[in-house]
Amino acid sequence: MARVTVEGGELVVRLSLRESLAARRREVRVPLSSLRRVEVESSWWRVLRGVPGHGSWRPGRCLGVRHAPGGDDFVAVKAQGPVLCMELAGEGALRRVAVSVPDARRLCEELSAFLPAEEEGKEEGGGRPAPPPPHRPLLQHEGGTADDHGRRPGAPSRTGTGAQPPADDERVREANQGADGGPAEDRGGAEHGARDRTGETGGGVRPPSQP
Repeated sequence: MARVTVEGGELVVRLSLRESLAARRREVRVPLSSLRRVEVESSWWRVLRGVPGHGSWRPGRCLGVRHAPGGDDFVAVKAQGPVLCMELAGEGALRRVAVSVPDARRLCEELSAFLPAEEEGKEEGGGRPAPPPPHRPLLQHEGGTADDHGRRPGAPSRTGTGAQPPADDERVREANQGADGGPAEDRGGAEHGARDRTGETGGGVRPPSQP
């Protein structure tokens, strides 16, 4: 089984005797400064990309170099156990080194310390950076021109007309009548009831009716 170690300023992947015979190399060395991303992949076949080159490509066990559009990958993976996947950059020929190791998560944490500063702040989910927060216009008390609802000058109100659906005429009319003291028929009924209660008829007081 392959072993991953750090020696000086290099990342070293040492192969077993059987693996070295299939790969025609005893080890793989890359500068630590070329590390750009380190992650653990639970599915070994997900790290296989491009077309197979020199090596051994059996179901459940792949070892050798694969040729991808962006460069070559070196893989030493098998169906059992997690895979330590290391993305590389720089002038070297390799762009990825993927190795099945039993302590992949521990090695991932240790190697993450060698990532460049801008790579350390990346969020989870494949090392992708977090999306930027949505832009909000500055409000008037913040020195901007947007109102308290975030609308810029000239933007239509959500409850008004323009680009939005037209206002409900019936509801607007009822609201206006209510602001004036209620509908006309309601006000008339109220005034008539008031005259009946006070007994106003022709400017005098109506005497009580006799039995």
